[in-house]
Amino acid sequence: MIFDFESDFAGSLRCIPMIARQKLDIAGIKLSLRQWSQLSREGRGRLADLRCGTAEEREAYRALVLCLIAARSDEPPRYLATADFADWREAGRMPDAVRAQADADGVPPPTPAQWAALTPLQRFALIKLARSQHENENFVPAMREFGVL
Repeated sequence: MIFDFESDFAGSLRCIPMIARQKLDIAGIKLSLRQWSQLSREGRGRLADLRCGTAEEREAYRALVLCLIAARSDEPPRYLATADFADWREAGRMPDAVRAQADADGVPPPTPAQWAALTPLQRFALIKLARSQHENENFVPAMREFGVL
């Protein structure tokens, strides 16, 4: 699934779509854009499409990512502490970063009811966009797409 706000850059899989970013976080692997671009189109598509919900699926996903990195990238894998990325799973608590990004963009943050109604992937996307380390122009479009604005 590619969101509308990311279709112009992630639809071609030249950038990492949110669905793959979420799965990479779940698997505990930080994949750089450079590493992503070194993967084949087929490999990038598999990372976007492969399921990653159960423990078995997570292990298979992680193994595939590590295999693809070893085969196609000249950079070693970098690992994440997966426990640090659970905010999107919590429908009852919106992270402060989302409120802060909404304030910075001059829009109202999601209400508690709106936050709870978002899918886990939508919450993940808003958190990722809010925590972005560069100027992010996709936060407000994502909020619109998700029916929050």
